[in-house]
Amino acid sequence: RGLFHLHTHSRSSAMVLLSTQPAHSSRGLFLLLAAFTIVFLPFSFSNDCFARGEETDAAPAGVEYRYNPRDFAASYEVLRSDLVHPSSGGQDDATCTASKGSDSKRLVVAAVQISSAGAADARTFLDRALEAVRIAATERNATLVLLQELFLGPYFCQSQEADLFDLAEDLGPILNDSSGTRGCNKGGNPILETMREAARKYNVVLPVSIFERRNNAHYNTVVVIDSDGIVLGRYRKSHIPDGTGYQEKFYFSPGDTGFKVFRTRGGIVIGVGICWDQWFPEAARSMALQGADVLLYPTAIGSEPQDPTLDSSDHWMRVMQGHAAANMVPVVASNRIGTEILLNDDGSEKQQITFYGKSFITDETGAITSKAQNDGSVEIISAEIDTESNRRIRTSWGLFRDRRPDLYDVLKTKDGNTPV
Repeated sequence: RGLFHLHTHSRSSAMVLLSTQPAHSSRGLFLLLAAFTIVFLPFSFSNDCFARGEETDAAPAGVEYRYNPRDFAASYEVLRSDLVHPSSGGQDDATCTASKGSDSKRLVVAAVQISSAGAADARTFLDRALEAVRIAATERNATLVLLQELFLGPYFCQSQEADLFDLAEDLGPILNDSSGTRGCNKGGNPILETMREAARKYNVVLPVSIFERRNNAHYNTVVVIDSDGIVLGRYRKSHIPDGTGYQEKFYFSPGDTGFKVFRTRGGIVIGVGICWDQWFPEAARSMALQGADVLLYPTAIGSEPQDPTLDSSDHWMRVMQGHAAANMVPVVASNRIGTEILLNDDGSEKQQITFYGKSFITDETGAITSKAQNDGSVEIISAEIDTESNRRIRTSWGLFRDRRPDLYDVLKTKDGNTPV
């Protein structure tokens, strides 16, 4: 089913084809090589070619990105201000009343993997994301595009910096579809409005990872936008990590939305977890029980500053493959890639994390159908999911029929004995 399955397996096939051709025809060999170059060239982009839409050699994914928290917060404020002024002019009403999105049941998912390398300011992060959405929709025919966790900047949770609370966005009231009401959110947040317009323009479902401020509370949030630009609702990250380099408890309160799903206008039901949520089978099962056709996990994970020899990438992949297999629901994971170096005020290095990328998509059995090659600073993978077929297969296996919720009270405890 993977549209990018060709991307991950085609090179060896092409080499076999070349090696079996008669050696007497140099012209034939040239044509084969030309065809190989055109058809099987991996889709990856360097910073420059991605902005221009031209082909060049891909920039190394591990190129460093250095940032000072205070300086980045200032550039983010400039971006926010820039977005506010052009948004006046009736654009919000047009987005709210628009119904240009597709109601097709066809689901082509795309996962975007972006390095922070070369980003000049906060505007660069937004522009790269919007360009990735455009490419996923227009060149990969995606109907749902998943961007990585907190894509609007570097992963800022490496340390505890009060200045970085300035990155939080007040989203205001967001209606969800649990009551059958599709959220309009008129006069809303400029970042959110920009992403709503992108969803409507490119006719894609767009889950948007954002640092949310609501009064005195702060959340790691995903807002789900339908293909017509209508807000379906939000999910706030439930499991908040706290470790060296991943100090999220300083920035985020535990989410209060519970695990939920979102039904698109095309009838596709999507479940969204955020990064650390992906390690908990209860989250995946909760979304599957509510009818999720696909599980989405925007992510920011990489090296462990306290132990640079620790590589969790294979474990990270396997745990989500297990969610797909146990629930018979495809999984899409989008991770960032490259080294992000946190600087002190004097410009010296304070700490760094190398994000390992490896974004991937599975089928309903947990088998990987598409995986990022980690060979470019921006990479887009995609796959088509037959939700109707998956529903039939899932039902026929009887996994949900034979569940015994009456025996699972232990899951409501911390220690295996005492109910919470």
